[in-house]
Formats: sequence, structure tokens, C-alpha cells
Amino acid sequence: MKNIRLILAASAATLVFASAPAMAQRGSDGNLKMLFWQAVSTLNPYLSGGTKEVYAASIVLEPLAGFDEKGNIIPKLVDTIPTVENGGVSADLTTITWKLSKGAKWSDGTPVTPDDVIFTWQYCKAPGGGCAQASKFEGVKNVEAVDAQTIKVTFDAPKPYPYTAFVGSQSPIIQKAQFKDCLGPKAPECTAANFGPIGTGPFKVKEFKPNDVVNFVANENYRDAAKPAFASVTLKGGGDALSAARAVLETGEYDYAWNMQVEPEVLSTMEAAGRGKIITAFGSQVERIDLNHYAVDPSLGDKRSTKEAGPHPALSDPAVRKALSMAIDRDVIVEAGYGLAGKPTCNIIPGPDAYVSTKNDSWCLKQDIAGANKLLDDAGWKKGSDGIRAKNGVKLNFLYQTSTNSVRQGTQALVKDMWQQIGVNVELRNVAASVFFGGDPSSPDTFQKFYADVQMYTNNFDGTDPEAYLAGWRCDKIPTPQNGWQGENMPRFCSADYDKLSTKLAATSKLEDRIALVKQMNDILTDEGVQIPLVYRGQPSAFANTLQGIKMTGWDSELWNVADWSRKK
Repeated sequence: MKNIRLILAASAATLVFASAPAMAQRGSDGNLKMLFWQAVSTLNPYLSGGTKEVYAASIVLEPLAGFDEKGNIIPKLVDTIPTVENGGVSADLTTITWKLSKGAKWSDGTPVTPDDVIFTWQYCKAPGGGCAQASKFEGVKNVEAVDAQTIKVTFDAPKPYPYTAFVGSQSPIIQKAQFKDCLGPKAPECTAANFGPIGTGPFKVKEFKPNDVVNFVANENYRDAAKPAFASVTLKGGGDALSAARAVLETGEYDYAWNMQVEPEVLSTMEAAGRGKIITAFGSQVERIDLNHYAVDPSLGDKRSTKEAGPHPALSDPAVRKALSMAIDRDVIVEAGYGLAGKPTCNIIPGPDAYVSTKNDSWCLKQDIAGANKLLDDAGWKKGSDGIRAKNGVKLNFLYQTSTNSVRQGTQALVKDMWQQIGVNVELRNVAASVFFGGDPSSPDTFQKFYADVQMYTNNFDGTDPEAYLAGWRCDKIPTPQNGWQGENMPRFCSADYDKLSTKLAATSKLEDRIALVKQMNDILTDEGVQIPLVYRGQPSAFANTLQGIKMTGWDSELWNVADWSRKK
């Protein structure tokens, strides 16, 4: 029990918000202007794994509990976080019981009920559909109502860390009345609900123009009568990170801009204008290159990037995957694109510190062109007259895609040069971020569909425990046409041994044993060349100096406490 309590206490240590600046009354500060240069394409986070959709939706949709700026779990739609000590988590760790706050309402004035929570689980697991956040519900056997305010979640095995389902901005509650006809294959068709979800957050959707702008207004039924301070929010999408930074830091046209993936020296010059500042929070974000384990030749048609296409003719070779990682100079990438907002890494789990592995640092962290070339030589990949390596008629020619952004295009150019030094030819491609991360199952250009050999982006997990995140590399999480391309396992990695470790982690209570399992799973992902971790990224965003109440976090949505934001008087 002592070890169990350590885990639960570590997650539930802080249950109360720190005090925020006093506000006069709801809506007294006018309009809050936000910029997401990666435009939002849906407000349903269950239909897109993109951070931009999750963050935008968090203005409206809330989970039962979330995480603050220190990674502590905090109540949202409940008053108390369940633990073993208070009886909310069963002694055998097979159930967690949540009690909704009295009077909790949807923005349409109707009460939040256990039926809404149960339905959210049913929505994500509905047959014939795809749920971008399926790993959040890994191991959930049943969700049931105990009474008019109480929900009991039962797991199929002891769950030492039970704060996954309905916790964090990636796992919010959706209203049953609004989404009841949107189960399974019908989910993407429910445009009105997906574009204008009814929520419990401080704002509600007034108008949504996909890939353009979202207009929110204050939720008159929000649980704190004095909040939010702003009467409305305009969330403008599109453009690029550079222009977004300029709009906050230099011209003052906007109050907040998310994801300032801009060269550090450029941001420093902009900050000197005195209108705003960059605030960076480190959490669990890693910029990585996915290596596609399936064949992607366009001649394969609908089979490309699926199991039916067969293994990738070059990337199925572990020597190729390892050589690609060894050839990369992560220090140069950090210096050129991230500065103090980045650190070189070979881990997909970069934090918290207790979970960070050092096993692969010796061969991975420092560039080794000679070693990479020898590895490919020994594996039979020979350079031709054109300098490109080939084996059995297969050339090391790769299509390398990412979202459109100056830092990412700069990284692409650097990596292309590094890979050319080991006989690998690269074609570069960039896709508008609103499309790349949009999750549209009909688009050929999403990162879930992965119609390329390699692709680069950032991802992270809510909170400080990586169990649910690591479950995203299980075999059953591979995006497929059958799940609407909504799986989380973008590289298409499949290992029975890895799946067994994931199951074991979910049932392990001893903290030191959990740490060992997390490191082991992380190391498999690096050793096997599932993807190539590049940069442990901080989350730099731009804020106007006129804003107050901001508490940046890397453990949940940056907008987790937008209800507390206000204008300096």
C-alpha cells in the first residue's frame, strides 16, 4: 500500500488552484485575441490528435480533472480527486469513483450527469469509428453511474495510475444529448457537433470557420460567476509562426500566440519592442522523425501505409533506421532552431526526470557519420555512381514530410545534408499545418495517414505519468482505414513484447518498478528505430504584457486556466 500511495499522492498532491488576480465581473475585459498559426480544423479532440485542436477545444470542453502548471492533478468538474486514502480509488486498484460537483452545467443550462461521462467512453470505443485519444481509455472495462452525481470506472486489472480516462485536455467530457447520434462511423459526419461542441468551460462557441477563425463568447452558465474576465475570444488561424510572433510582440494586434517555433534570435529581437514576452514551459514535448514501417509507394493505391502494403523495403532494415539516427547532429538542430527552448534528446519520454533513460545516449546523442556509414556498409547497402546507397534493387530514396514552418523547414534542410553524407537521398515536402494535423480521413496529407517514408512533428502527453502515452505504440493503435486513420501509432510499429510491457505497466504499482518499465519501453522505441527523437522542446508562446493570470504549463493545455486570464488595469 505504501508504494501505491506514493504514486497516487504524487499525482494528487495539489488539489486547489493558486490564487488569481481579482476580477471585477464576468466579461468586463472585452475581447481576448488569440493566434494559432496552425489553424484549427475541428473542435472535437476525439477526431484529431493535433495539439491545436486539443488546445482550442479546451476553451470549451473540460475533463473531470486536469493538471496545473506544476503537473499536479486538479479538480475541474469534481470537488475532490479520488485517492486510495479517501476511498475514491479501491484498495485493489481496480476502480476509481468520481463525484460530479453539485450544480455542474453545460453551457446550454442543462445539468452534467454521469450519463455524459459514460457516453464519452462509449463514444471513444464505438465499433466502426476512430478515436484519436483511445489510449486514454486503455484498460477501462466499464463506466457506470452509482447515483445521480457519481461515476464508477472499473478497470480490467489493477490500475496503479488511474488518472487517464476523463483526465486532462485530451480526454474531456462531451454531452450525450449533442453527440448521441454520432457514434462509430457517423462521428466525422456530425459537423454541427464537431464544430460547435456544448461544453462546461469558461467560453462557448459562437461561430467556427474551419481552418480560419473561431469566435467564442463567455459561458453564462460557467461555475464561477465572476469568470471569465473576457466577454469573448477570437481565435484566428493561419499564417506562420513568425507573423504570429510579430503580431503579439511587435505590433500588439493580438494578446496571445501559441507555439512560437521561431528561431531564438528572431524572438529576442521582437521581445525588445516591449509589447510582449515569450513564456516557455517544459513538459513532455519531443520533436521527432517517424520512420514508416509500411511500404508507401503510390503504386500501392489504397494499400499504401497499411499492413496490406507489406513492410517498408528499406526502413524495415534495423541497420538503416539506426544509421539515420546516428547521422543526425542534434546539437546543431537545437542551436539553429530552438536555443534555450530545446535540448538534444534520444528519448521519446523526456520527463519528468525520474523517467528519463540514458541507455542510448552513448551512440545516439553525438553525431557519428563514420559509424553510420560503416553500419550501412556492413549491412550490404552499397553506394552507386550517384552516391545513393542501394541493396537488392532498393535505393535509399526517402520522402520526408512535415508541417510548414521555418524552423521545421530549416531542420529538414539540415537533416537532408546529414543523410546525404551517408548515401541517403531525400525529397523534402511540407504541408500546411491545418491539413497535416487536421485529422481529415479523406485527406492524403495528414500525419496519421503518413503517405511518406519519414515525417517530423512534435507530440506530448497530459500530466506527469506516461503510461497512457506509451500505450499509443501498441499494435492496435496503428492508424488504419478501419479506424478512420485515428490511431496514435503513426510509425506503424508492432511488437508483441512491447504490448506485453504496456500491459504490465498498467498493472504495476511499485513506483521504482513503473519507472524501470517506462525506461524499458522508451529504450525499445529508440533501439528499434520506431522514430528518431531529436529535440526535447519547451513550449514557447507569446503573451502581451497587458495580460495577467497566465500560468504556463507543459503538462496540459496551455489554456488550462484561461478562465483566470484578465487585462491589467
